Amino acid sequence: MKRTWAVVCLVILTLAVVNSAQASDFGGVYVGVNLGGASGGSNATTTTIFSPTGYFAMTSPPAIAIAGAQKLSPSSAVGGGQAGGNFQIGPFVLGGEIDFGHMQLSKQQSKSGIYPCCPTTGFTVTQSVRTDWLFTARPRVGVAFHRVLFYGTGGLAVTNFDYKARFDDTFATATENGRVNENRKGWIAGGGVEFRIAHHWSVKGEVLHADFGSVTTTSTNLMAFTPPIAFPTNVWTHHASLKTTIGRMGINFRF
Repeated sequence: MKRTWAVVCLVILTLAVVNSAQASDFGGVYVGVNLGGASGGSNATTTTIFSPTGYFAMTSPPAIAIAGAQKLSPSSAVGGGQAGGNFQIGPFVLGGEIDFGHMQLSKQQSKSGIYPCCPTTGFTVTQSVRTDWLFTARPRVGVAFHRVLFYGTGGLAVTNFDYKARFDDTFATATENGRVNENRKGWIAGGGVEFRIAHHWSVKGEVLHADFGSVTTTSTNLMAFTPPIAFPTNVWTHHASLKTTIGRMGINFRF
């Protein structure tokens, strides 16, 4: 495998040298817009514990954990603006880019179960994830061949992450909920191709993968019966991760 990569790198370097005199100039400052789509993934879990002074029978928390283990697949259109700058030496291009735009990933999922102790009653766990925007700041490194630039990029990604979880049952109209709503920093990396169509204009296509890690929150707000009775000894843990793959096209104007 190492030998194969060495050969590939040698071929690219050789082509770069041969084409250096013919490579288009991608240097300078530019601004542009982009449009595409994003497909995300989130592993969400909701669990609680048994307590002698709590609401649940000993067999209930394991059943709730099964329903609370959910895989969500949010998706969204993406679009926004970017700005950056490049410095070119022969065919080699070094630069950086920032972008900000719309990324409204959204997905809600519910799973239900039956209480092992009381099979005529059951419960439902509902979880959702959502974002509204995306900001990235990334260096770019590439090689230009004639009018085409092949580049790799990676750096900082920031989004708002809104995760909600809710528990309901039919035994005694019990309810519980948890939420995390915060701006999350993560990493983003990928690559793309940019093509010069005129002296000041270029178009590009890129695929990026972003990972924003995970969030966790706990709650003791379980209520049941009428009038409501609180059961704070049943501690709940809600957890969700967020990753996304972004594919988008863009157009740049170079000054």
